[in-house]
Amino acid sequence: MRVVGIEDGSFVKGVTKKALLAAVLFRGLKIEDVAFRRITVDGLDATERAATILARWDFDAAMLAGLSFAGFNVIDPTVLLKEFSKPIIIVSRTKPDNKAVKRALIRHFKDWRKRWEVFEKVGPIQKVAVFAEKAPLYFEVVGAEVEWASGLITSFAVCGRVPEPLRVARLIARGLS
Repeated sequence: MRVVGIEDGSFVKGVTKKALLAAVLFRGLKIEDVAFRRITVDGLDATERAATILARWDFDAAMLAGLSFAGFNVIDPTVLLKEFSKPIIIVSRTKPDNKAVKRALIRHFKDWRKRWEVFEKVGPIQKVAVFAEKAPLYFEVVGAEVEWASGLITSFAVCGRVPEPLRVARLIARGLS
């Protein structure tokens, strides 16, 4: 399987204008390629930037490290599904608190409804216990069955509970920013 992991780099809110978006293409457990784009902190360009990266590759599924990148620059997985006809799995290390997200969006963004729509479009939050002794991961999936997505997450979690495409994308993005 060829799976892409997408994660953002570090940034300082109010100081950093652009943040790094890193994508890593895995073929099985081997890194095949890495790509980067800059996205606007709290902007609206993350979906388009992610799509330009994904257009370069032949892949079977993509994993996003959440829906919000560089603050509240939201990647819309339904747009990526429509464009590439490949499953998109949104993985979170902690259980998403969408009520708090909505409150923050309302408080800080005039276009909060547009951003909030993305959260409403994805499926219900699921939980997968990758390792019995560790905390579970939470995920949402578009374009595939929950059981399939859960199995994919588990099969790519070899150096800890986070799947390798996301773990490596995070290491690279944070290391370069």
